[in-house]
Amino acid sequence: MADAPVEVFLAVGSNLDPESNILEALHRIQRRASVTGMSTFYWTEPLDRPDQPPFLNGVWRVETSLPARTLKFDGLRRIEQELGRVRTADKYASRTIDLDIILYGHAVIDEPDLRIPDPDLRTRSFIFLPLLELAPDLVLPDTGERLAAIVPRKTAALEPADEFTKRLRRTASQSR
Repeated sequence: MADAPVEVFLAVGSNLDPESNILEALHRIQRRASVTGMSTFYWTEPLDRPDQPPFLNGVWRVETSLPARTLKFDGLRRIEQELGRVRTADKYASRTIDLDIILYGHAVIDEPDLRIPDPDLRTRSFIFLPLLELAPDLVLPDTGERLAAIVPRKTAALEPADEFTKRLRRTASQSR
């Protein structure tokens, strides 16, 4: 018997041909999970890399029956590889696509290669604000804090990519 679907929030970002790569990642995610929500996407400056092109970042809410580890390593990492992502020691390098599990239902996972909730959701406005848009009443499973009560220490400038967000949402709804 298959496991019941779990509500999962994914951080999505790219700064190498971002519009095309995010659209293609959406198509590939939809083959593995049901996309049930999509935040506004934002243009953001790269962390500690002023010479890189800006990132396009947002959050997707999906439902999946895949376990968290399977979703990350057999699903998301495979999509990243298929779209040309090369992982290096430089975790701030430019990338074709970056897909991370922010929250996986009410799970709290603290393993060397898998931490859920993703600790970056408390410090990176390009994750926090899109997540807050999708789940304004969310309570974090690890601390019991309401997401709306947490303010990132450092707020980066976010420029809404409204036209791209509309196009992405249309694409998602046509694929259902």
